[in-house]
Amino acid sequence: MSIIAQYGDIIVILACVFGFFMAWGVGANDVANAMGTSVGSKALTMKQAIMIAILFEFAGAYLAGGAVTATIRKGIIDPGILSGNPELLVFGMLSALLAAGLWLLIATHYGWPVSTTHSIVGAIVGFAAVGISVDAVHWDKVSKIVASWVVSPVTAGIIAFFLFRSVQKLILDTDKPFENSKKYVPVYIFLVGFIISMVTFTKGLKHIGLDISFANSAFISIGVAAITMFIGIMMLKKIKADPTADKDYHFASVEKVFGVLMMFTACAMAFAHGSNDVANAVGPLAAVVGVISSGGEVAQKTAMPAWILLLGGAGIVAGLIMYGHKVIATVGNNITELTPSRGFAATLAAATTVVVASGTGLPISTTHTLVGAVLGVGLARGLAALNLRVVGTIFVSWVVTLPAGALLAIMFFFMFKGMFT
Repeated sequence: MSIIAQYGDIIVILACVFGFFMAWGVGANDVANAMGTSVGSKALTMKQAIMIAILFEFAGAYLAGGAVTATIRKGIIDPGILSGNPELLVFGMLSALLAAGLWLLIATHYGWPVSTTHSIVGAIVGFAAVGISVDAVHWDKVSKIVASWVVSPVTAGIIAFFLFRSVQKLILDTDKPFENSKKYVPVYIFLVGFIISMVTFTKGLKHIGLDISFANSAFISIGVAAITMFIGIMMLKKIKADPTADKDYHFASVEKVFGVLMMFTACAMAFAHGSNDVANAVGPLAAVVGVISSGGEVAQKTAMPAWILLLGGAGIVAGLIMYGHKVIATVGNNITELTPSRGFAATLAAATTVVVASGTGLPISTTHTLVGAVLGVGLARGLAALNLRVVGTIFVSWVVTLPAGALLAIMFFFMFKGMFT
């Protein structure tokens, strides 16, 4: 008890610093891959991507960041075992934040798009199994989370594959690709609008206190999607076919149309990402703040104070601006060559997968989902379109992430324990 009473303020300050560091890593690594497809396909410049990310990541975190945070905080460890000595939970969450943040920094330095979700889950499992007891970990929950890591890239890859096939069939492989792109792209824009607003309603507005039924949300979402589509059509009107550019590259004008679409999907992805992944940085921080403010009680559910979400959002933006360009290059250029029509299929597929998963409260990895989707698009064009060496490196860095997070967390856990006791 005394530890928490004695060092409470210091611990909260440390938690905020580490939480910010972790959020910084999320921005530099994860947001970068959410934006990688748009920048890589040249639909957005780096500056535009950062602006979109700032706005929509923040909105996603703030409006839709509720459901996953709960899983990170109370799904993996059994708080009951900790009720006798809450300081263990506090040290553990501190070390998890620091470990995950550090691993993200290393990965970003090498341009590997690793998963923040894995880093933090690995870190939490690591300190709980070694520092507390093997029984403190909900292994069935952990295995579910691990399963979702296989399922999410595969699902996204399949969706992306068929989405891009539909683009090929309806637009690229027709006699009049440009005319057809104007005809069908609004439908895709409608889809994007519908998916984003469904996430917001089903998932996001619950913890602001608005609880809208599923049918109502679908109804409102259709309205939102219609408005989005209308804006899209107005933007498309300005685009004229450019016969000279078409001579160099058969689909130059068509890709311009998809460029408009990419702006919408980039927003969708940033939003979906904010809703799912800010929770990783913020969950442990909220847990620490919850224990300290309740004077050492390990609460099953701590309310999410708004300032914590704000801190997470700010860290993410800082990381993206300062160090995001490395991972953007990997996802945007090095896996397979992206054009706006391909990038669109990948991003929309990934956003859809994330949305569905967030609704079910599964902490899937946006990174894996996106890389899976990019692979799916590459496969739709044949195996030769993929850069297999880069894909190999990415897979290896994925496998390493869990143990790396766990080992670092175990190290820091004993360090904090030694420092404060």
